[in-house]
Parts: sequence; structure tokens; C-alpha cells
Amino acid sequence: MTTTAPSALRVRPRIWIGLVIWLAYLVLVFAVQSASGIPYQEWGDSAGNLFFGGGVSLIVATVLLAITTSLLGWWRPALFDRERSRHRWPIVVPILVVVAAGMNLAGTDWASYSGAFLAASVVLLLVGFTEELVNRGLLIVALRSRLHEGWVWFISSALFGLGHYINVLLGAPAGDTTIQVFAAFLGGTAFYIFRRTTGSLIWAMALHGLWDFSVFATGVGHAGDITAIANVVYLFTGFLGLAFVAFVIRGSKERADVATAPSTGGSASIPAE
Repeated sequence: MTTTAPSALRVRPRIWIGLVIWLAYLVLVFAVQSASGIPYQEWGDSAGNLFFGGGVSLIVATVLLAITTSLLGWWRPALFDRERSRHRWPIVVPILVVVAAGMNLAGTDWASYSGAFLAASVVLLLVGFTEELVNRGLLIVALRSRLHEGWVWFISSALFGLGHYINVLLGAPAGDTTIQVFAAFLGGTAFYIFRRTTGSLIWAMALHGLWDFSVFATGVGHAGDITAIANVVYLFTGFLGLAFVAFVIRGSKERADVATAPSTGGSASIPAE
């Protein structure tokens, strides 16, 4: 089933454009979060720390990414695949992530949340929009201009994971962050599978925001034992994603073949895979 039809883009997709956007996003987030003067490990101490330490950078990034995507004219290919994966059953992987997030929320100590802290933490849901648009939206559009879909999955997921190393510069322990990087690679694979099985990045954005919010929520007060089980489910789901991802890659026809708009000085199409 075709989700989107080829259309003219303002700027022809190039791999370097996606890499520049990925790097610029990390630099922006690091700069804004560093300017707050609030160490990464102190975000959970108060509503103000959370909002100014993490929330402001996400608000700024959301605005700038929306402008960037509009200038490139990449909204449709960033948010939608032309065709959904022929194999839909791997959607069980992101569904299990939903289950793990639900377990986190069920084990959260909601009595420890103040109204202000809850409002500040809701802003963190924007991470689903920003990180997905960068890593499994704009970066994927760029990678698809030249690479086979298998490399598109691997590189986008690997860069998503590696991007979390900026937390070390913000005060997070290197060892814990390395574990987070690997977990992010697994999570990125699950989000990629969600995009391919639904044909849309929007569902992955929603799931990403939900998962990150649920993980943060468990750090407030005293979380229940079920959250430890949620971590096991998430890890199992990640390895399941590695086993299943080939099925959503197989037969992909997502190589960019859209023409650039005349205003960019070109109308030649990019060869399809």
C-alpha cells in the first residue's frame, strides 16, 4: 500500500545534509543545556531544574527543526514512507515497548509529583518529536539518497545511540552513559521498525516521547518493583528488534527518487533502488 507519492523537494537529499543536521542538533542541545548551568544529574531535583536544564533546549530545537524541515521541503519523506513494510508482524517489537512504558508508569510514585514538576516533565515529551525527526526523519531521508535500507537502519540507529554521549559532557557518568548508548541503539531499532510497519514516523515520535517520559518518571520518589521488570522487557524487546529488523528492510523501495524543485536548479530524479 502506497503511503506517499513522489513529490518535488526544495533541496535534493544528500548524506552530508543529514549528518550536519544530526551534529547541529547535538551542538544546540549541548549549548542550551550547558548554558543553564544545571548538571544532568540534578534535573530531577526540582521543576525549575527540569524545565531549564532539559525542557528549554527541546523547545528551541523543536522550533528550529520545524523551520529547517520546511526550508528543505522534506516534511513528507521525513514523516512518511512511500510504502509500508511487506511484513507487518514485527510491529510486536514497538508494542512491547508500549507495554514496558506502561509498566514504568504503573510503578511510578505519582504521590511524589507536584503539579509544577509534572508540568515541567510533560515538556520532555517533545524529545519524541525532536530526536525522531532528526534521527529517523531527516537523517533517514538523507541516507536514503545513496544507501541501501539496511545501512539506513544501522547508521541512523547507531548515530542515535552515539548522540547520547553528550550526557557525559553534561555531567553523567561515562559508564552509565555507555549502557544508555547501547540501549538507545536497541530502542532506535524498535522505533525504526515502528516507522516501517506503520509507514509513518508519527507513531514512533509518540512512542519515543512516552518511553522517555516513563523512564524519567520512575526516578521521582520511590518506584515500584514492576519498573525493574520493565527494564528486562525493554532489553528483551531490543534484542528481538535486532532479530526482526531484517524483515522490515527486505524489499524496501524507499531509496529517494523524488525530483528537486526547479528553484534549486535541478529537476533530475535520484535513481531508485
